[in-house]
Amino acid sequence: MTLSPEMKETVRKAQIDEETGAILYGYLGRKQKDEKNRKVFSQMSSDEKAHAAVWKGITGEDVVPKRNHILFLKILTVIFGFTFVVKMMQKDERVGRERYGMMCHELPQAARMLEEERSHENILYNMLDEERLHYVGAMVLGLNDALVELTGAIAGVTFALANTRLVAMTGIITGISATLSMAASNYLAERAEGNAEALKSSAYTGAAYLVTVALLVLPYLLLPAHMYVAAFAVMIVTVMLIILFFNYYISVAKEEPFLRRFLEMALISLSVAVISFIIGILAKNLLGIDAL
Repeated sequence: MTLSPEMKETVRKAQIDEETGAILYGYLGRKQKDEKNRKVFSQMSSDEKAHAAVWKGITGEDVVPKRNHILFLKILTVIFGFTFVVKMMQKDERVGRERYGMMCHELPQAARMLEEERSHENILYNMLDEERLHYVGAMVLGLNDALVELTGAIAGVTFALANTRLVAMTGIITGISATLSMAASNYLAERAEGNAEALKSSAYTGAAYLVTVALLVLPYLLLPAHMYVAAFAVMIVTVMLIILFFNYYISVAKEEPFLRRFLEMALISLSVAVISFIIGILAKNLLGIDAL
């Protein structure tokens, strides 16, 4: 079969994608505890391998899969979980379908593969059932509350105490107390609503809160006592990164709008920080702390 250089390069890219997909699906299959999911991923890996063999028959080349991409998605699986990675892979599937759509008029094999790519996406959607996504509401509760309360508290005492160690101590005590309080409140609320998994829900809430506390206090522990302004600036950047990170995760895993949620959380957290900062300065002056 004689193909144009452009089409041959398109086929080669398709071959690389199929080889990469075969490895990724195989990896996800081995990670699954659910037997049905494991079998489906195994079948999908075999399909991708078969597709790659067809394209190899045209290119006559042995291609190298996208090793960095594979490693990246494996790391994401550990950090974000199964659902997040599958959603990202669905985007790759859509790109593959577009490529096959362009190839159909020259290569009849592409039409059959296009149907199989569509089938892959439908299967993936039906498989998505990850435990951690059942508790997104609990994680949002812990994260939001920690960002608002701790950002405000730390902003309020940073310029009043003017010492990173004192601020860190205040943040740790406040954060741990608030974590236990928030987890207990969530447990009681879930129990009152008859949730059989109330303890697990409260654990997710507490974990999200505690991780946020640790990240916000960390700059004050790492920087010297007199660099409280720099520590405060790093904390604000950390807040924005946490909001960005979490909302990106939710936007991909739950297919919810990213920008609106990000701006909403950022505005609330920064507004509280500004108000608390003003209150801290006023309290410092009114109580005469400078004179002590």
